[in-house]
Amino acid sequence: MADDGDEPGWREFFGFDAPYDQQADAIDAAIDAGERGGYLAMEGPCGTGKTMAALTAAAHHVRDTEDYERVLVVTPVKQQLEQFVADLRQMNAGLDDPLDGVALVGKRDLCPYGREDAFPPDSSVHDRCEDLRENTAGLVEGDDGQFDGQDARELTELRADEALDDPWWDPVLGRDLARSARADGDGRLDTGSLATADAESPYIPQQPSAPEDLAEGDPPLFCPFEADWYGRNKGSPVGFEEGRHNVATSEDFLPAAVEHGTCPHRVQQVMLDHAEVVIGNYNHLFDPKTRGLTEHLLDEQTFVIVDEAHRLEERVRDLLSDRVGRHTLARARNDLRTLLTQAKQSSQNREQVKDHLASYDLTLDTVERVVEFLGDVLEWLDDRVAEYLAEEGFSPNQPRGLPERDHEVPLRDPETDEPDDLTEWAEQNGYTGGLWRSLANVGSAVEAILEDDGERSAVCGAVGITLQRWWERDHATYFREIELEYAPKESGRAGAPWAETYTPALVTYNCMPARALRETFAELGGGVLMSATLEPLDVFREVTGLDRLEAGAGDGDPKPIVERRYDLRFPRENRASFLVDATPFTARNRGDPSPDNDNRTREEYRYVLRTVARSPGNVLVCMPNYREAEWAGKYLRGEVEKDVLVDESSSNEATEELKRKFFAGDGKVLVTSTRGTLTEGVDYDGEKLAACAVVGVPLVNVGSPRVRAVRRAYADAFGENHAFEYALTVPAVRRARQAIGRVIRGPEEVGARVFVGRRYVEGAPRSVHGYLGPAEREEFTRMTPEFLGPQLEHFWSNQD
Repeated sequence: MADDGDEPGWREFFGFDAPYDQQADAIDAAIDAGERGGYLAMEGPCGTGKTMAALTAAAHHVRDTEDYERVLVVTPVKQQLEQFVADLRQMNAGLDDPLDGVALVGKRDLCPYGREDAFPPDSSVHDRCEDLRENTAGLVEGDDGQFDGQDARELTELRADEALDDPWWDPVLGRDLARSARADGDGRLDTGSLATADAESPYIPQQPSAPEDLAEGDPPLFCPFEADWYGRNKGSPVGFEEGRHNVATSEDFLPAAVEHGTCPHRVQQVMLDHAEVVIGNYNHLFDPKTRGLTEHLLDEQTFVIVDEAHRLEERVRDLLSDRVGRHTLARARNDLRTLLTQAKQSSQNREQVKDHLASYDLTLDTVERVVEFLGDVLEWLDDRVAEYLAEEGFSPNQPRGLPERDHEVPLRDPETDEPDDLTEWAEQNGYTGGLWRSLANVGSAVEAILEDDGERSAVCGAVGITLQRWWERDHATYFREIELEYAPKESGRAGAPWAETYTPALVTYNCMPARALRETFAELGGGVLMSATLEPLDVFREVTGLDRLEAGAGDGDPKPIVERRYDLRFPRENRASFLVDATPFTARNRGDPSPDNDNRTREEYRYVLRTVARSPGNVLVCMPNYREAEWAGKYLRGEVEKDVLVDESSSNEATEELKRKFFAGDGKVLVTSTRGTLTEGVDYDGEKLAACAVVGVPLVNVGSPRVRAVRRAYADAFGENHAFEYALTVPAVRRARQAIGRVIRGPEEVGARVFVGRRYVEGAPRSVHGYLGPAEREEFTRMTPEFLGPQLEHFWSNQD
């Protein structure tokens, strides 16, 4: 523990008796970075106390300085989100004036009707909710208001602290409308009420229709929860005190909102606007589609905490990539056809449609041209998929013979910066830049016109934006391809036989997220980026844009970057740490994982696997991929007197059930892929895990077109000599380190950690030893396979 001495200013916010030395240093470093408008990049293993350290520094910035108004925490791991909630509550328990905090969830988790499957089966929760919100907004319009149905979406998204001096809604109408849907209304004594999250609402179970005296024409369906929100002048009857120690999660405010009869999503929105600490996921900071909820918070008065920061590249790359499926393309074309059909119904309709389009500087001829274009794109897509399958040796007309896996169909050479096949085809057929640049405007205009007529399921706006970006974006940073998802169906939507097996999509893949990351961090005040596996920090700084941020690249001022590295602080004698100098476990050396393959490399690894698996207690074996995990699992079932569980790529429910089996009862062996979901973000605390072996370096498929394109982009950005290292090797070693980090989670825990393969050894060809943390390089002992057994036996005998 750190010596108290003269207590620093942040001490009142620290949630425990006294910080560890590492924690105190981390808090000071985070405060220093934040004071200078910069970032702390921190690697600290389990036991460092990173969560409380980051929250303590952030609380100091918000309460004791004028630099920051709020804290935004983002993490990609649900368990870590829960840890931030727990630590913030621990902090608040010692404060006379606790920090107001809220943990965010999506609309689907909060809509009472959606949670209880009260919407039509062919309607998404989001679309149905927007329909009801718009109807409700129209019904609560005041006599002197300025409500226009076309502006409903924008108006209903106004935040509570932006209420107009002369609001367009009438709170009395909102209250009357909500009251009309109560289950205890006249003639409704036996209807029951809508209940969800173990809470009973005041309203009938189904979406109600507006009373005739409050509606003109056919009474529309509306949302009484939304009406109640307007009745409260966009206020909330649920406050932060609903959550323990003023930290509210959906488990707190959802049932409370339901019982009050007000919209839980609006309650979350009001809390978000007034919270000092907001806890969410990466989407709330990096996803252009999701960050609309938090956009107004993302400024220089926000201190951000990015957890599991080693996953930034991977996760943000996916969030910034575009994907549009064939079915969605067809729906977009049908949206445009719907408008054209309306125009053909009568001369009056035609003039109305033309007037609508003219307000967007568009004509019917332009819409017709885009319909033609989308039809030709669909035909081109079908032909290109059939051509690819034939080139791969499969018959596109025989769906039963197609391979049961996903495919990537590259539309340019991943190694070169050149236009893709679709763009070239389009330009050769007269679809040039003028048309591509019009797609976003055409799609958005038609969607707005259709929605004004009550059509809420249009997708042409989003598709137009995506396709326009396809044409506009460069070909070095973004890689275009067709993605074929293996998704068997009874019949293909496209009409082609292969569509019974695959669902195709056009993908614009973001190979280089560093610029987007840098721009995001530049707009914030400062913060902490932390993980147990950030090393090498110089590489992390480059690939996340922090180096250029510190140098002042772009329009903003330079932001200093502070670095900290901390070692595992638990007793060293409680752990055995080995580097097994075995033949590299590469595809060339090991050959195919078939039962008949008895080559020397596999025999060497069989010995290592059974030696580690015979350790007492639970053992985690991490193989380079799921196919090798299946091989290892089959072998170990005949070699150890334990149950052997084998993980595979599956649903979250199946993975959770596998974990429950592994943790229950006597010791077992769990075999998985190092790149799977069981090797990070899972807390194997206590006696849940006694040993872990990571076999080989878990590189992704280096032959994948997408991976080759990423490597090319990294070569352009960081130099050819760093491309493979930055894009592939460093992320793979971080994966391996994450897996090894599952073993020791507390000061009393005992366990063995084993990296298996010569590439982990210092000085070996293509060694990754330098990518381990400094403490790991010093602590892990090299040995040849034959010495592993005696060393493990010696270690375990000393633990008795």
